[in-house]
Amino acid sequence: MKKLLLFIFVNIICLPMFTQEHAWVYLKDKPSETTYIANPLTMLSQRALDRRTAQNIDLDSKDVPIEQTYYNQIVAASGITVLAKSKWLNAIHVLGEVSAINDLTSTFTFIESIEFANNSLNSGLNLKSTIKKRVVHQNKFKGQLADFDYGDATNQIEMLGGDVLHTNGFTGEGMHIAVIDAGFPNVNTLAAFSRIRDNNQILGGYDFVARSEEFYAGDSHGTHVLSDIAGYIEGEFVGTAPDASFYLFRTEDAPNETPLEETLWVEAAEKADSLGVNVINTSLGYTTFDNSDYDYSYSDMNGETTFISRGAAIGVTRGMLLVNSAGNSGNDSWKYMGAPSDAKGVFSIGAVNATETIANFSSYGPTADGRIKPDVLAHGQSVYIVDYITGNPRTSNGTSFSSPVITGVIACFWQAFPTKTNMEIMQLIRESADRYNNPTDQHGYGIPDFAAAYTTTLSTKDLSLRKLSVYPNPAEDFINISLNTSATYQLKVFSVLGEKIMEKSMNNSQVDLSELKSGIYFLEISKDDEKQVFRLMKK
Repeated sequence: MKKLLLFIFVNIICLPMFTQEHAWVYLKDKPSETTYIANPLTMLSQRALDRRTAQNIDLDSKDVPIEQTYYNQIVAASGITVLAKSKWLNAIHVLGEVSAINDLTSTFTFIESIEFANNSLNSGLNLKSTIKKRVVHQNKFKGQLADFDYGDATNQIEMLGGDVLHTNGFTGEGMHIAVIDAGFPNVNTLAAFSRIRDNNQILGGYDFVARSEEFYAGDSHGTHVLSDIAGYIEGEFVGTAPDASFYLFRTEDAPNETPLEETLWVEAAEKADSLGVNVINTSLGYTTFDNSDYDYSYSDMNGETTFISRGAAIGVTRGMLLVNSAGNSGNDSWKYMGAPSDAKGVFSIGAVNATETIANFSSYGPTADGRIKPDVLAHGQSVYIVDYITGNPRTSNGTSFSSPVITGVIACFWQAFPTKTNMEIMQLIRESADRYNNPTDQHGYGIPDFAAAYTTTLSTKDLSLRKLSVYPNPAEDFINISLNTSATYQLKVFSVLGEKIMEKSMNNSQVDLSELKSGIYFLEISKDDEKQVFRLMKK
């Protein structure tokens, strides 16, 4: 009997082990591209198209879905499982044995290349350094001037000048924010989110991890993140964009860390783009995985290596503003930001405490190719959030929270200047920061001053323009504009989405608005390169 047991044991351990590997299968083309480009509403919403138009962004092949016939054939292939896909990168994420994945190239002529998450399996390609360091992260994860009692959230809002934007009526109304995170339990029940629920500000969501429409699930991290933008407890706590609208996407599987989460994030960002989202907040970052073969090195933090960062960079070119926590590795041997915070055009956020001193856990830059990161800082050490169980404010730590704190203020700032592009908005914010002329590897450009950015952007060289006033506001069919001279001015009216509704030259004081529907508009009055912008309510 002992002999038999030994024989069985030896034979079991000698059996070959067929491990399952993650890989991205890149496709050569999109045969249906011409049809889709000619019919843009089959791939993007009207709001998304309007956002593109406002920023002069053309449609291209990246907007076109993956060829369905290709996808179906990959799904039917033996030995592999399709887990996700990305139209931006024209790639399909698969899991399977190495031989089965490699066999795809000889079976299907439409495959351009295959990239394994385990770089040692990519013959002739050395994208990842062989030097890898394990990292344990501290956190994986309406027409009237506003007069809020911020309560516990006072410091984190006033530090950035967000209160000034609120006082001027910019509270995020009309702006759509996607929060991509690890889950949103109790957002559908907590009183702190009743304001956005009752006002229909939660526009939808999706659980990409579970492939489920039930997005009020998963890890509490996303609930805490959302609270810093959207939470509201009268007299106790106010998020930084309480009147914005939200999509809630779960892409992070909190107990696990696998390359699939990168692809799920890109899927969610693509969905946000198609829905016309203005700003994405991501309080996630990727450097190491459960399987160390997939780990990244600092040299990979160049904005071009990781799948998620390549996807994020494309998201920026679609006209969205992507805000990402820099990471909580400042005290670790790694110390640098993670992906997709390294991506070009992604707005990376570090953390300070209540006295504006850098948080020691806040991750460092620069990127591996020498770009300044983080971009700016916000309150993230002992910052207030709404607890997902008690529903009460409490403190927490992490760039996970400095990111949403500033995301809401960014949405309010963009609401004030809807004709600006995402890149222009980011640059205005950087220029307002206290270290803009002397950035450091951990501070980036420092703490931005949105009040100063707002005032500077509104100001002009011509004092006659500065003294302009518009009345009555709210208005009915006509408004009067006080002019100090008889010079000719240009008048433009924009929707909250940045769409130009009206444009004409004028040298009188009364403007006919009878053709405008009721709602919020932005009135721009300019002379040469000088201008003034007003927020206008049409009854």
